[in-house]
Amino acid sequence: MLKKPVKTSIALMMLAAACLAAAPSVQAAQLSTDARTAVPHEVQQLVVIDYRAMQNSAAAMDLRGRVMPPELKQFDDALTKSGLNENHDVEQLAFALFRTSASTESLTTVGIAQGQFPEQDILANFRKNKVKPTLVRTNKLYPLAKTGMVLCFVDASTMIFGAKDAVQKALDARDGVEPSMLTNGTMMEAMKTVDTAPLWSILDEKGTRVMMKQVLGEAGSLTDFDTVQKRLQGSWYGMDFQHGVKFDLTISTGDTFAAATISSLLTAAVLVRKMSGSAAEKQALADTAIASDSGRMSIHFAANDNDFSSLLRSPLFQSMVH
Repeated sequence: MLKKPVKTSIALMMLAAACLAAAPSVQAAQLSTDARTAVPHEVQQLVVIDYRAMQNSAAAMDLRGRVMPPELKQFDDALTKSGLNENHDVEQLAFALFRTSASTESLTTVGIAQGQFPEQDILANFRKNKVKPTLVRTNKLYPLAKTGMVLCFVDASTMIFGAKDAVQKALDARDGVEPSMLTNGTMMEAMKTVDTAPLWSILDEKGTRVMMKQVLGEAGSLTDFDTVQKRLQGSWYGMDFQHGVKFDLTISTGDTFAAATISSLLTAAVLVRKMSGSAAEKQALADTAIASDSGRMSIHFAANDNDFSSLLRSPLFQSMVH
């Protein structure tokens, strides 16, 4: 259940990174303190989406339909049957990919929804259908039929969902049994840079290495990348859909040479893709700017709505999200 990191590829990494899409909005997809405390300390990637605004854009809903995992479709169906109107009740949606402990590479994902939920109506519907919760301390976990997932209302405006083990880990962080993301200085600092965007994500050093290998493809096996990958400290990106599509990614290395080397590798990968891509892909890559400065490498992408729509149907996008 949602245990793989989001797939990424060159200028298009932002498309697959949003398991759901954002839409034109001037709002920020910020997490409440309650939601932040439910993200475990060992988070590898956090993706946060202005979920309500996407309902106003046909293009965003089209993108959502193309990249939404089957598990989330099952979750949507289960919530609808439970009495939650996702189109009106959910305001922000976050997904945290985290390691189950500091000493393991095992990854799992938990979802956190924020909004104004009709909690009592949903719970009444559970009781009507004889759905019984299990307790984790004082927290009630309700199983969602045929999904293998559970949900827990931690307050009237915050809901945690996912596989039972993942939700329990999130509750351990929120209840102070285990450390939360609030004690992860690197991730909290990265979040300050991007959490005013309608869609944003932060990755730790391991998540950044995974992302860069996916982005670089064959170039990721070159000696140059092997030399600098251990210097990757983290990364963050934001997307804005207010006037066309804008995407900005920053990778921190703390080292000018490492940032310049990665910038060169990415530039080479873009040139290779331009030689074989479709017209839409070539245009997207032409709209991509790559630079490095003071130990940071940056990627900027911008496109109008029509070019973005064509990009959704391109072979590169299709291969990236399947």
